[in-house]
Amino acid sequence: MDGVGCRVVRGPDWKWGKQDGGEGHLGTVRSFESSEEVVCVWDNGTAANYRCSAFYDLRILDSSPTGVKHDAIMCDGCRQHSIFGNRWKCAECANYDLCSVCYHGDKHSLRHRFYRIANPGNERVLVESRRKSKKVTARGLFPGARVVRGIDWQWEEQDGGTSRRGKVTEIQDWSSLYPRSAAYVLWDNGAKNLYRVAFEGMCDLKVLSDAKGGAYYRDHLALLGESGSNASRPQSLNEFQVGDLVTVDLDLEIVQSLQNGHGGWTDGMFETLSTPGTIVGIDEDHDIVVTYPSGNRWTFNPAVLTQVSSATGSSGATAMSPSTPPITSPSTQFNIGDLVQICNDVERVRGLQLGHGEWTEAMEATLGKIGRIQQVYPDGDLKIDISGTSWTYNPSAVITVASSERSQLAGSSGERLGALLKKLFETHVSGDPVEELVKAAASGDVPKVEDALRRETDVNGVFSGHTALQAASQNGHMDVVKLLISVNANLEIEDKDGDRAMHHSAFGDESEIVHELGKAGADLNARNKRRQTPLHVAVNKGHVLVVKVMLDLKCHPSLQDSDGDTPLHDAIAKKRDDIVSLLLEGGGDITLSNNNGFSSLQHAALRGNPSAMKILLSKLPRAWIVNEKKDDGYSALHLAALNNHVEVAELLVKQGKADINIQNINLQTPLHLAVERQHTQIVRLLVREGARLDIPDKDGDTALHEALRHHTLSQLRLLQDRQDVGKLLMGLGSHGGDKKSSASISMFLAANGADLTYRNKKGQSPLDLCPDPNLCRALTNCNRDRNTDQIPNNQLASASASAQNEPMEDEKHDECMVCSDARRDTLYGPCGHVTTCFVCSSRVKKCLLCKEPVQSKTKIEECMVCSDQKASVLFTPCQHMNACSGCAALMKKCIQCREVIQKSIPFIVCCGGREPEELTTTCSPKRELTQHDIGTLKQQLQEIKEQTQCPVCLDKRKNLVFLCGHGTCQLCGDRMHECPICRKPVEKRILLF
Repeated sequence: MDGVGCRVVRGPDWKWGKQDGGEGHLGTVRSFESSEEVVCVWDNGTAANYRCSAFYDLRILDSSPTGVKHDAIMCDGCRQHSIFGNRWKCAECANYDLCSVCYHGDKHSLRHRFYRIANPGNERVLVESRRKSKKVTARGLFPGARVVRGIDWQWEEQDGGTSRRGKVTEIQDWSSLYPRSAAYVLWDNGAKNLYRVAFEGMCDLKVLSDAKGGAYYRDHLALLGESGSNASRPQSLNEFQVGDLVTVDLDLEIVQSLQNGHGGWTDGMFETLSTPGTIVGIDEDHDIVVTYPSGNRWTFNPAVLTQVSSATGSSGATAMSPSTPPITSPSTQFNIGDLVQICNDVERVRGLQLGHGEWTEAMEATLGKIGRIQQVYPDGDLKIDISGTSWTYNPSAVITVASSERSQLAGSSGERLGALLKKLFETHVSGDPVEELVKAAASGDVPKVEDALRRETDVNGVFSGHTALQAASQNGHMDVVKLLISVNANLEIEDKDGDRAMHHSAFGDESEIVHELGKAGADLNARNKRRQTPLHVAVNKGHVLVVKVMLDLKCHPSLQDSDGDTPLHDAIAKKRDDIVSLLLEGGGDITLSNNNGFSSLQHAALRGNPSAMKILLSKLPRAWIVNEKKDDGYSALHLAALNNHVEVAELLVKQGKADINIQNINLQTPLHLAVERQHTQIVRLLVREGARLDIPDKDGDTALHEALRHHTLSQLRLLQDRQDVGKLLMGLGSHGGDKKSSASISMFLAANGADLTYRNKKGQSPLDLCPDPNLCRALTNCNRDRNTDQIPNNQLASASASAQNEPMEDEKHDECMVCSDARRDTLYGPCGHVTTCFVCSSRVKKCLLCKEPVQSKTKIEECMVCSDQKASVLFTPCQHMNACSGCAALMKKCIQCREVIQKSIPFIVCCGGREPEELTTTCSPKRELTQHDIGTLKQQLQEIKEQTQCPVCLDKRKNLVFLCGHGTCQLCGDRMHECPICRKPVEKRILLF
C-alpha cells in the first residue's frame, strides 16, 4: 500500500497497446490487488490491472502524492527545504541533492551520475548520466488539460452537471503533506475549485484533451513493485551482461513469435538454435545482441535466451567455445586507427544511436561502409571517419575489420597499408550512378557531379531519401547547385518529411543558396508535412541572414504551420528579437492566431518576453489590437497578469495603453487574476496605474473578495494539517507564504479604497469571507484612514507599498512642516492652507506655503455630519472645513454658515499637494450612451465581423480567397477542395497580404 497514489507511466514490459493513451501518458496507482498485481487509473479514465512482480508494466514518475518525504534534505535546485518523492543525490559532488522536478528539469551538470533514493533509509540506486539518456514528454492532467468528472467524483453539481467540461489551471497540493496531489479546475459554467488527483489514489477528474507537463528521463525511473539496486533496470539487464554465453533452447515457432518487434526472424538465424553465442551488446530497447562463431551478430528478445555461463562467473572462461573471440568492454574494445564496418541494418542502427550521437538521415549513406576510428569517447562512443566525413556511432553498431595493431604488423611500408585500405574500400563501391551523384553533390565535388551527369544519370534521382540538389543545398555547395539548376533539376521534389531544396538550404543556413534557388523560381512558400515553410525553418534555427534574404525575395511572412504558428510566433518563442523586427518590417501579421487561439502579441505575453513585446507594441498597425481577446476573453494583459510577467504587464499598460479594466468571459479583470494567483508586484502595478477595485466578476466578487477567499483557503489547508484550531481562528497560527501574501494584498487593496461593504451574488461582503478577526480589524483601519501610518507595522510589513519603501501621496503632505512629528490639523485664513499642527501654529505668522500673513487659525475637528472621520474638505467662498470627503459630496450648503458651496477643495490640495486624478476626471462631463447608440454599435461590429471573419472556423481573420470570390482563413482554406459557400471546386487559392 506504500505506492497508492503514485503517479506512473508505462514500464519496460508494457504490452497493453494504448490503454494508457500512449508513451508518456500518466496514471495513478489506485490499489494493490496482491503483491503481484496493481490497479492503475490512467488520466484518460481507463482503469485496469497491471503486473508489478517478475514483469513490470509500470514505472514510478512521482511518488510525492503518497507523502514520501526526506526531512531536512534541501533541494539545491529550487531550495525546497524537504524533498518530497524521489531524492536524487549527485554521485560526483559532495552534499548535492535534487528533487524530481529539478532532476528531470536538467538542473546541475548533465554529465554527473546520480543516486536515486526512493524513501528515507532506502538503498541508493546509481543511474547513468542524463547527457545521453532518452527523455519522454509527460502528458495528462497538467495545466491546460480539458477535463470532465472522473470515477471518484463526489462533489455533486459543482461542474454544472454530467459531461460538463472544465480546464485545469494549476497543479496544487490537496494538503501540505501530499504535494502535487490535486488540480485546480475552472469549469465552463464559471465555477472553480480544487479536486483530487492521486490523493489516496483518488481520481476526481478524467482527461478529454491532455496537456504537456515537461519531460522525464524514462530509464532513470524506478519500476513499480521492484526494490533494491535492480529497481531502475529492466528485467533483461538484470539477467544478462555483456560477455555472458547464451543459447536458444525454445521451439522454433515460439522463438519466431517472440522475435516480433525485437529484430524479427530470418532464415540465417537457424544457426542460433544449435550453437551457443556470446552477448556483445544490449541496445536501448533492452534487446540482446549476440555474436556467433560464424562471425554473424543477431538481435534477440531476452525472453528467448538462456544463460549458459556468466561473464563474471568462474565457469565463464571454460564454458566458452574455443572459436569464440574474447569479449572486452566497449570502452576498451576499439582503439584509435582501427578500421571498422558500420552495420547495414538501418532500423537497428537507428535504435542504437539514441543517446549515442543520435541519428540523421544523411547517415544512411554510411551503412555497410568501412571507416577509420578517429576518437574513442570516455563513454565508449566512437568518432569514425567515412569517406572524408566524421560521424559519432554507438560501438554496438560497428564491427572491427582491422585493428590499428594488425595494420601496423601487416608491414611497415606505407604502401602496403595504403593498398590494404584501397582494397577494403573498393569492395564497397556500389556502382549505383544516382548514389555517386548524390554523394558527390553532398561533398561539393563538381568534377564527379559533371561526370555523373555526362553518363546521363537521373539528375532528380533519390539516394538515402535525398536528391543531389537537396544535398548540395543543405551543405552550401553553390557551384554544384548552379550546375544542377542549369541541367533543369527539379526544384520542388520533396523528401520523406516533405522538405524541398529550399527547406534544406534554410536548415543549413545557406543564404546564398536560398537566393540562387529563389532566382531560379523555387517556391518560397512551399510547405513540408508539418506545413512549415522555409521561413519557419530559418526562424526556428535562428538563421538571421536566411530570414532576411527570404523576406527580400518577397516570401509570405505569415503563413501558418500545422499548429497554426506563424514565423512570428516561433521567433517570439525562441526569444530572437532581431528576427521579430525583421518579420514585422517584412509585413508579418500580428493578429493571426495559432491553434490555441494566441495571436503574436498574446503569445509574447504568455511567454513573458518583454523585449519582443516592446518591439510588437512599437509596430502595432492599429492601437486597439493591444486589447484583442481570445475565445475565452483573455487579452494580452490578462495573460501577463495570470503568469506574473511584470515587465510585460508594465509595457502593455504604459506603452501599449492597454485597457487596465478589461474583462474576460468570466468578467474577471487582470487585477482579479493577479490577486487570485497572489502576484503582489502585478497587483501593485495595476492599482497604481488606476485599476478599478470595485469591478465584480461573474459571481459578483471584487478583487478584495478574491484575496480574502484565498486567505481563508490557506487557513483551511492549515486545518487539514492538524494545526491548533483555536490559534488559527484567532490569526495566531503559523503564517505560510500564501497567507502572508494574501493578507498583505488584502490590506493594500483596502488602503487604496477597496469597498469592504460590496456584496457579491451570494450576499457576502469581503469581511464575511474572512474568519480572522485581527485581519478584519486591520482592514477596517486601513480603509477608514487610507494612510499607511495608521496600519500597524507588523501587519503591513510585507504589503506592497511598504515593500518598495515608497511613501504614499497622502503621507508626504500629512506631517507638520515645523515639527515633522504631529499631523497637520490647523486651517489658516484667509489663504485656506493647512501646514502645521495646532501646537506649532502659535509660532507661525505667515503661511509656510503662500507667505501671506495669517489672520485666523482654526483647528480641524471631526466631521460635523457623521462624526466618524476628520473633516477633510474646504468649502469656498466661506472657507470652512467641517465635513469629510464622503459627506461633502452630498452637501449643497455649508452646514456651519448655510452659505451656498461654490467649490470643494480636498485636504491634500490645502496641504500643497495636487488634486487626485480620480476627482479631476469625474468632474468633466461625459455623454452617456443611449440604448439606441449601443444597438447601432453592436450592429456595426457584427457587420465588420461578418466581412472579415472566416465563415468556417468563425475564429481567424479571412485572408485567403478562391476564384469564385468567397474566402476563408488560410488554415481552413488549405484543407478544402470545394468552396464552403457555393460548393464550386477550388482551382486556385489567393492569399491576401
